[in-house]
Amino acid sequence: MTAGQGWRAAVDVCAVVLAAGEGTRLRPLTERLPKALCPVGNVPLLDRVLNRLAGLGLTGPERVAVNACYLGDRVVAHVGLRAHLSVEPGEPLGTAGGVGNLREWIAGRGVLVGNADAYLADRQVAPGPDIAALLDGWDGRCVRLLGQPADDPAAPGTFSGHRFVGFSLLPWRLVHDLPASFGDLVRTVWRPAEAAGALEVVPYRGTFYDTGTPADYLAANLHATGGGCLVDPSATVTGPVRQAVVGAGATVLGAVTRTVVWPGATVHAGERLTDAIRAGTDLTVAAARR
Repeated sequence: MTAGQGWRAAVDVCAVVLAAGEGTRLRPLTERLPKALCPVGNVPLLDRVLNRLAGLGLTGPERVAVNACYLGDRVVAHVGLRAHLSVEPGEPLGTAGGVGNLREWIAGRGVLVGNADAYLADRQVAPGPDIAALLDGWDGRCVRLLGQPADDPAAPGTFSGHRFVGFSLLPWRLVHDLPASFGDLVRTVWRPAEAAGALEVVPYRGTFYDTGTPADYLAANLHATGGGCLVDPSATVTGPVRQAVVGAGATVLGAVTRTVVWPGATVHAGERLTDAIRAGTDLTVAAARR
């Protein structure tokens, strides 16, 4: 029996955070920083996932693993001793291969798998307890997905009319057969479980962004502000800032609106940024929704 804050399962559960991807849709931002470390609300996405797991009582290298590949040394240094690290050589192994590569560490347990690029927030429930229903009462037999009702319930990629929102729960019997080679969980685990009547969708009532595109990444940051601004105390700001996130050590001399200014970045005097992400002194990525 495993219990955490707000949940109780009949089997032991560990957690795997998938942080190996290249984040190609966020280029050129992810040429400077792995997607898992891109900040949302001045908190790296990976830390948001680890904090959510801690809210479920899942902490430390015995209970939590993080995989890494693209710019993996940055991820490894950032995680440190907070989790078990699985560094994939060469190209990323995908969502299924990343879990399969951790079979010896998982060692018979059920697995809560979280995407590092998933931004979730429920104004009324703390991180961790907000997804506790995914684990509560689980007997280790079925696959569970965290989901939200899709705009088109019949659209490809949906499950029981829901879109996937970043976390899944996998039985050991299915993880045991995953090879440590490239593959994705949708084809190798989720769809076969759905066809066998062994997949459940647990609704998530909060806000979700996958942060995979500049527009969604900006939207997640603006949601994190609560409609205002988040300015790190170490930033230097002399220009007007509206609905923006300004990171540690950043300098804002110009005007920013609906913009993310990364840690250490500079917005020069006379510049006016709107619906954008600024990194360094020279990189501006447009992030308006089309």
